[in-house]
Amino acid sequence: MFQTSELLPLLEERGIHMTREYVYRLVTKTPQRLNTEVFVALCDALACTPGDLITRIFAEQEQLKTGTSEGAPQIGDLRPVRAKIRRPDGVTEWPESPRAENARAAGPGRRR
Repeated sequence: MFQTSELLPLLEERGIHMTREYVYRLVTKTPQRLNTEVFVALCDALACTPGDLITRIFAEQEQLKTGTSEGAPQIGDLRPVRAKIRRPDGVTEWPESPRAENARAAGPGRRR
């Protein structure tokens, strides 16, 4: 089989209806997805096994760093950063909360 157009009638015999352009792209490029019915029809039409059409490619992937590897700070090495509370620019005193105002109005020694 030398032309992709020869594959079109073989697929139609097996109930797979595709456009000429789709069959051309299927043959000339690596498909990202392939319907299993189409794949089985291709194997049947070409008288081959799935292993003949699929090539396994092993690519090395870099190990993701999880923070638990050697050289990373351990849990005992971590210390919290002390918080700094500053007044906004131009503010000389903090406003009192309504709760503090109510306590002052109730008088000394009295609590609500």
